[in-house]
Amino acid sequence: MNEAEELEVLVMETTKRVLGQEHPDTLTTMANLASTYGDLGRWSEAEELKAQVVDMRKRVLGQEHPDTLISMANLPSTFWNQWRFKEAEELEVQVMEIRKRVLGQEHSDTLISMGNLASTYRNQGRLKEAEVLEVQVIEGRKMVLGHEHPDTLFSVGNLASTYNKQGRWKEAEVLEVQVMETFKRVLGQQHPATLISMDNLASTYRNQGRWKETEVLEVQVMDTRKRVLGQGHPDTLISIGNLASTYSHQGRLMQAEVLEVQVMETKKSVLGQEHPDTLISMGNLASTYSKQGRLKEAEVLEVQVMEAFERVLGQDHTSTLISMDNLASTYRSQGRWKEAEELMVQVANRRRTTLGEDHPSTVSAINNLIKLQKNREVLRGSLQETRLLT
Repeated sequence: MNEAEELEVLVMETTKRVLGQEHPDTLTTMANLASTYGDLGRWSEAEELKAQVVDMRKRVLGQEHPDTLISMANLPSTFWNQWRFKEAEELEVQVMEIRKRVLGQEHSDTLISMGNLASTYRNQGRLKEAEVLEVQVIEGRKMVLGHEHPDTLFSVGNLASTYNKQGRWKEAEVLEVQVMETFKRVLGQQHPATLISMDNLASTYRNQGRWKETEVLEVQVMDTRKRVLGQGHPDTLISIGNLASTYSHQGRLMQAEVLEVQVMETKKSVLGQEHPDTLISMGNLASTYSKQGRLKEAEVLEVQVMEAFERVLGQDHTSTLISMDNLASTYRSQGRWKEAEELMVQVANRRRTTLGEDHPSTVSAINNLIKLQKNREVLRGSLQETRLLT
């Protein structure tokens, strides 16, 4: 238990005892502790507390009270991080419809709800539905807040993200350049929102294989975050990791490795060995080892990552399944077909169960499995021909 968590547990228990379980201040302390659990990647504990807050506020304040709606809107974030998008969608639709009825279509809280639902649609691969909502949010914010308000710009960035997922790179780029230039002018070069917009544009360049342009932006973002936030800040570490990924795609594997080791060691020290962000950084380093042909070192890291994700997030979580896929790829590179196939079958089945048959991640997992099985059969045929010839 870290210091923030210890303090928040103490405050919550004291408030419960002094003010009672359902007092507004008690519920606020419960919500704060839930937020800390989320920051630590402990989504089940965060969900349990947030659900309690929702139930109590419904009972004490009513379904349509603003505080009840805020707590209902906060709960889906725990579902997202456990890849439970249908449950997130159900709550978000409820909140959006109530806010439309009570506050009106163009109220800021209604627009936030619409944006959250669009994000859930995007994560489910329902990109047209996400796009429709995001366009509505942009138009509402332009009308109420103006073209250059940060909230308007964030919503434009969300639409660009959907375009990216649709492969509409040029449309995404046009929007992201507008957002970045406006943030620079309105908030300044070093503002966090400006740096995020630069990161987003770099991602679009990366998707188009424009590595030098990607690198230039990522170096600017990384250097600014190091100077303003410090070497060990989470946002700085994200920037270093992004640049490492770009080096890796350019074949600059030693430079990528140096950066990835920095990120991993810092995250272990700051967040702990089994924090999801630490595990992701270990997986990134393993990927670089694989590209260098250091398959045993990659395997050691990937087994650690997979087992830790299973323990911390559960077997069906998307991060767990990605780690299983990565380990299967390493087995395949080592010619260990049976072990690779066993993992890939598990991934395909779990994605089918949690995401549905038609989700892009499920389709990709099934296609990868079919490709592996075909390659294995081709290899067997080649070996049999070789034996006949000899």
